[in-house]
Amino acid sequence: MISARATWRLVRAGNLPARLRATRDGQTAVRLQIVGAALDTGVLDALAERPATTADLAARTGATDTALLAAFLRVLEAAGLAEGRAGTWRLGKQGRVVLDDDVVRASYEAFAGFHTDLYRDLRPQLAGGPARRDVTERGGVIARISAALEPFIEEVLTRTVAELRPERVLDVGCGAGLQLAAVLDAAPGARGIGVDTDEPAVAIARQTLERRGLAGRATVLHGDVREQQLDPVDLALLANVVYYLPLGERVAFLRDIGRLLAPGGALVVVTTAATPHLISRHFDLLLRAQEGAMELPDTAELVTQLTAAGLRPGEPERIPPGAPIVAVVATRPAGQTEEGSSSTV
Repeated sequence: MISARATWRLVRAGNLPARLRATRDGQTAVRLQIVGAALDTGVLDALAERPATTADLAARTGATDTALLAAFLRVLEAAGLAEGRAGTWRLGKQGRVVLDDDVVRASYEAFAGFHTDLYRDLRPQLAGGPARRDVTERGGVIARISAALEPFIEEVLTRTVAELRPERVLDVGCGAGLQLAAVLDAAPGARGIGVDTDEPAVAIARQTLERRGLAGRATVLHGDVREQQLDPVDLALLANVVYYLPLGERVAFLRDIGRLLAPGGALVVVTTAATPHLISRHFDLLLRAQEGAMELPDTAELVTQLTAAGLRPGEPERIPPGAPIVAVVATRPAGQTEEGSSSTV
């Protein structure tokens, strides 16, 4: 039992609320890395296949230090990720939760990986070390974690589809293909094309469309949309893409996408915006640490760029409420010529 004197000394010794917060933050950080390591080592996936002894897990995961593996398994047990009984290990309840929801799994892979590696590697990068390559090398994980925003983006897309009734749809930087699938579900007569520069993301998008019975109405292409030979579309989507482009190239890129729109067609831009929000500041830093001149767009700046590209942007909409993510629907004027001026005919 803690004495009154010890309690008083604890209260007087430094900033107690800050110490408690540091401890809680530290424990959260440790758990994040525990789950990340359980996925990275293949232990959770191996236990999901079948129960195993420590020696069996070592053989199946390529571990050679069985004593260290056994200690790691005890950590997983304390975290609820694994259960050990009579020398045999099984997947725990919390481990099943991680594996059953791919957004949960991708979140642990991302935040235990490059999102926190950013800060561990920041000092050498500030001293002139090489830029990061997360966007190039982790595109599949980025596409999977972006699925968490799907319900909010889908609401915007469904409203736009109801107003526009598109027959031809283009998803630029289609990622996992979820938004393209949502548009095709909302417009049963439409056909769609998804384009992405990341090959793993293209594979995931094709699987998404196949799984949802939409493969016959959609094509997913690997490459830069500006290098594809595409017919005009009624609706184009640019979700979580614009910040990958250098600031000086964005108007030209938006203009190129606008030229793919049929007169009266619409471009839906969804993006995390630059705000004082912690996640926004973190994401902006992560982008600026990458190879290439990447940064989050300011909302007002994005509207100005869309206008300069010859489009007519509507009022930016915050989705979801309270988060630094915005959607802007911009239309191509019905009388606009190929060069971007309005016809007087």
